[in-house]
Amino acid sequence: MEKSKVYFANFRATVRENIQQKLTRLMKTAGMEDIDFDKKYTAIKIHFGEPGNLAYLRPNYAKTVVDMVKSLGGKPFLTDCNTLYVGGRKNALDHLDSAYVNGFSPFSTGCHVIIADGLKGTDEVLVPVEGGTYVKEAKIGRAVMDADIVISLNHFKGHEAAGFGGAIKNLGMGCGSRAGKMEMHSAGKPRVSERKCIGCAQCTKVCAHDAITLTDKKASIDHNKCVGCGRCIGVCPADAVRPASDESNDILNCKMAEYTKAVINGRPNFHISLVMDVSPYCDCHGENDAPIVPDVGMFASFDPVALDKACADAVNKQPICAGSILDEVEHVHHDHFTDVFPDTNWNSCLEHAKALGLGTDEYELIQI
Repeated sequence: MEKSKVYFANFRATVRENIQQKLTRLMKTAGMEDIDFDKKYTAIKIHFGEPGNLAYLRPNYAKTVVDMVKSLGGKPFLTDCNTLYVGGRKNALDHLDSAYVNGFSPFSTGCHVIIADGLKGTDEVLVPVEGGTYVKEAKIGRAVMDADIVISLNHFKGHEAAGFGGAIKNLGMGCGSRAGKMEMHSAGKPRVSERKCIGCAQCTKVCAHDAITLTDKKASIDHNKCVGCGRCIGVCPADAVRPASDESNDILNCKMAEYTKAVINGRPNFHISLVMDVSPYCDCHGENDAPIVPDVGMFASFDPVALDKACADAVNKQPICAGSILDEVEHVHHDHFTDVFPDTNWNSCLEHAKALGLGTDEYELIQI
């Protein structure tokens, strides 16, 4: 397969061009104007950030993409689907409140926010996955599937189950309805190490399915109730909750790739990733840890696989931020993300995405 083009712009600015103007130039140079947006509904998939987390993308970046789509005649809207776990985005009303609190309103971004899978996360479309190994029909939020064009605007960062979150995770996991997220997570159900458990009960507070109980100050997980969302892994201060196996994370990654194919197959799509505030955990957390590497820049491509690979390569070339979690762990994997989360293998997602025909990890990086 021919190398895909990935375009890159650093975060340097001048009196003649600020960062938002530079992002516009990046999108134009990468060929976004070649898409026919005229009167087309355009879903801009973005993570609005869990309340308490400050690493999510500023709404200013969303406005830049919105303005670009509008200038080309499109009808854009910002969108995401509801979460499995308890928190500020578990239903459409709370989700909208969270989006507005974090600055994503029609007044600040120039377009409306639509929660794609409806009030309770049940408004979904069953989408066949051609060539799917694990998923035959993906459960995608209806508003995403009603759109004519899909654009992913991604905050590139670490993730405790996937290794990192980029274009494929933003689209695959992010566009899954609640049932879709359950399907993707169901292969990887975590377990608790009694030796490490300190009985703080943080895991019980974030479990939306009453799957975790505390007995004699030790947590245990009922796998008949657990959906494998992994939220308990991230909140445990003692590192006592761990995924069941490496294979579970690999299958999760493969399912995300298959869901991504369901989202973008057969319609125009374009992908933008901002590698900044590279927190070790997902923006779904109600907090954000210190960045593990310095800010890198902005990337754009028609190929989500090449884009994710280029961003991962760029992060791995960066020095480690002093005092971050990456600075505290053993470095044996020659990969920043795997050093932070040794049970993850982000390349399993890209390999499966390649096999599905989503793109290639061979890319030409073009700096503007």
